[in-house]
Amino acid sequence: MIKENHISRIILTVLITLFNLSLINIYAQVAKNPVIWADVPDVSTIRVGDTYYMSSTTMHMSPGLPIMKSKDLVNWEIAGYAYDRLVENDKMNLENGQEAYGKGSWASSLRYHNGIFYVSTFSATSGKTHVYKTKNIETEPWEAFSFEPVLHDNSLFFDDDGKVYMLYGGGTIKLVELLPDASGIKPNGIEKVIIDNVNLVFGKDEVGGLPGEGCQIRKINGKYYLFNIASPKSHWARTVIVHRADKITGPYEGRVVLQDQHIAQGGLIDTPDGNWYAMLFGDRGSVGRIPYLVPVKWENDWPILGTNGKVPETLDLPDNSNGIFGIVASDEFERKENDPKLPLAWQWNHNPDNKNWAILENPGRLRITTGRVDKSILFAKNTLTQRTFGPKSSATTLVNVSEMKNGDVAGLIAFQNKFGYVGVKKENDKMFIVMTQSRLGFEDEDQKQGIKMINKLSESFKEIEQIPLHQENVYFKIDCDFETDEAYFYYSLDGEKWQKIGNTLNMVYTFTKHFMGYRFGLFNFATEEAGGYVDFDYYRVNKID
Repeated sequence: MIKENHISRIILTVLITLFNLSLINIYAQVAKNPVIWADVPDVSTIRVGDTYYMSSTTMHMSPGLPIMKSKDLVNWEIAGYAYDRLVENDKMNLENGQEAYGKGSWASSLRYHNGIFYVSTFSATSGKTHVYKTKNIETEPWEAFSFEPVLHDNSLFFDDDGKVYMLYGGGTIKLVELLPDASGIKPNGIEKVIIDNVNLVFGKDEVGGLPGEGCQIRKINGKYYLFNIASPKSHWARTVIVHRADKITGPYEGRVVLQDQHIAQGGLIDTPDGNWYAMLFGDRGSVGRIPYLVPVKWENDWPILGTNGKVPETLDLPDNSNGIFGIVASDEFERKENDPKLPLAWQWNHNPDNKNWAILENPGRLRITTGRVDKSILFAKNTLTQRTFGPKSSATTLVNVSEMKNGDVAGLIAFQNKFGYVGVKKENDKMFIVMTQSRLGFEDEDQKQGIKMINKLSESFKEIEQIPLHQENVYFKIDCDFETDEAYFYYSLDGEKWQKIGNTLNMVYTFTKHFMGYRFGLFNFATEEAGGYVDFDYYRVNKID
């Protein structure tokens, strides 16, 4: 009897264990929101066959207008960029004291029509509306068109009758007809206001918040559905508003379809098996504006977003816990034949000076040479960046500083208008490890929005701590905690023992300057004499548990 009970207990234990393992396996197959915990704002999403594509905004970065792809809507990787350099001018080239922080190109619209991919954007920095097209995002170059005027937050649309349009605006939404190849505005084509004021959906007393913008239009079963982001006057609540019409010229009727967790701006996407979702983004502090996937049902030809009006934490889609590593990437700077010089995860801060950086072999390393004298990191050429990511992320690098000149500063940065970096400074032929932090010009607290609006580029900075350095190689690390919006800085002389240095950086997302989430960056700039260089041996990025 004792033996039988023992066997029964063993069987019961095995069954419980198998059940628990099955629960773990089931849980592992569930996707979680946000689908990308990194700065991927202003999303425009399409499906071509069984592959999804999504465009986003990276403003002053080069290359720009990233296109991502996915097979399941939750695991994304960068497929390419629509342009290498948006425009050649002083602002994008960081020349003559000019800069394009928070500018460059903004919200895009991605489309696929008759075997060709199109993506449109607009730019106050160039003063134009831009359209790019290619037959293959990953293997063929983009053909570029541009025209005036600047059409704000435009949505490109190819109708069934062969006509091509852009819908655009902020508050008031307008429609303009384009040439058949979308390369410019059609002379004597249709041009009219189709929605006088998006925010009237809130009621007359609530007009005055964020004006309706971020147009994304779809035609579904003969009806036109226009998505916009807006907020009511009385409280800062980012909201998805949809207007519907039987004709593209209107009339349109509108309604609020989602108001939850400040998640808004984006559009509809369907799956091959007939399910519907909305890909949107949510503002999440210093990490930036990050994508959320929201299930959609249809009632009386209206899209119903969310689960009981809420954005769900989990989705019945594949596990996406490692999906961030299609957006960010470690780099040993080792290259095989025909490899690109830089993986797609990398972007330069503004247009780079290609004469003063190189990937070197045996061993692989990134060399950044100073080409001029600059007053601060914000105006330095050739700062190479990647996104940070949440909830916590860490970047490390090893740099050789033996060929720095007096006045040179090089290292690893947590980059935004309010930045912090750990690096090496050469001064009077001596080397110092330094931690430096910017000091914002001024802050204007907007009580209605509940956010800090930074209205001036942070040109001043303060060296918090310096330590003498007596060797040529030094390791740097930055940890970013986006649950507390704090960054921590470290150095090591051997790559094993890490020493904290300087202050904790209280990270702040600034809207009027930079207007993007924090980035990790590798840099080298001169304050006295050009021509010095440093070699970065690797860049490694990781999640922090």
